[in-house]
Amino acid sequence: MAVGLGLSIGTVNTVSALADDRAAKSPPGRRRPAERAPARTRRTTLTFDSTGLARVGMIPRHGRAITDFADIGQRTAASARVGHRRLTPADLVATVADCLIIEARRDPRAVTAGITLAHPVGYTEHHIGELRAALDAIGLDRVALVAEPVAAAAWLEAERGPLMPGLALVYDLGGSGLDVTLVRVGAGCPVNPVVGVPVRSGDFGGRAFGSLVAARAGHGSHAASLSGAVRGATADELRTDHVRASLELVYRCLRMADVTMADVDCVLVVGGAARPGEVPRVLSGELARPVIVAPDPERTIADGAALLAQRAASGEPEPPQAGKRVGAHRRSPAAEPEGRRSRATRALLFSRRTRRRLTRAATAVGMSAGGVALAFALPADAVIAGLAVR
Repeated sequence: MAVGLGLSIGTVNTVSALADDRAAKSPPGRRRPAERAPARTRRTTLTFDSTGLARVGMIPRHGRAITDFADIGQRTAASARVGHRRLTPADLVATVADCLIIEARRDPRAVTAGITLAHPVGYTEHHIGELRAALDAIGLDRVALVAEPVAAAAWLEAERGPLMPGLALVYDLGGSGLDVTLVRVGAGCPVNPVVGVPVRSGDFGGRAFGSLVAARAGHGSHAASLSGAVRGATADELRTDHVRASLELVYRCLRMADVTMADVDCVLVVGGAARPGEVPRVLSGELARPVIVAPDPERTIADGAALLAQRAASGEPEPPQAGKRVGAHRRSPAAEPEGRRSRATRALLFSRRTRRRLTRAATAVGMSAGGVALAFALPADAVIAGLAVR
């Protein structure tokens, strides 16, 4: 039975989820909560003991927990020094992934699971290269990388598919901010399913809403007053206004992709801060499009990443949505283990027809200004080698 492990390392919380053949083959929209693959949520914190052993999700009574490192694209992302080593934000993210994998493998099903790590869609090639190098450095070279909205689209396809070709707007409302991305879904998706330019803002999300509540309660209010300010109709009104104000980012994303809301087939709402019912309710009323939200939107990206990992582990062809990040930024040819040919090495292998033609000639000699070039036709299963004589 093929199993996939999906990891979503957010600024506030980290989620790991498993997907197996039963989850992948369940009828769309008919999975009962009891059949859902298990998921675990941890605070995105790291602590190191005196031996350098890392632990995720702990807040030590004495000492310091490392936080705010998960988004390596931010200049303010935290780094750390452990012993004589300086760990970059990418190193810290890789360390969290390693801890989650070790924890997941306590389940016998996950020992040979495929693994996919979701990352923010706004990462540049440089950021992805940093993350890829950090993972490779600790032996996680088989962990695939995928953009978060692409993983979310994989969940959507599994839950509501098969989908007609179209556009889905992924509204990712997390603890530290809001990401709005247009993604192509359905059959015939291009290799890069992201349309236009994703839009991100830190003015919305869990932390921003907390600041809004604090401002409403007053800077000098006691904790009890602050708690009372987020109850009942007051909290609903504040959250409704908060979500309605975020629609400017949605329209900006549409303008940058040169489309309108009429071109969007559905709105997929994900992220831990999207749990309150006001979020999908406001989006549905204001955007007038079908709004899809999972029972626990915080785990949607991890579930989608797990599905992609499960498909890869089962040998199924990867869907087009996974093509942008999954499989990219592999290890360099020098780092490949013996018995595995790198992409560059495979490029040196000629087709069978060409090899048959070359075996008919023993030696081809050509003259050039720099000297004599010799090309030898080797056996049909060999690599063609060239020798230049100066």
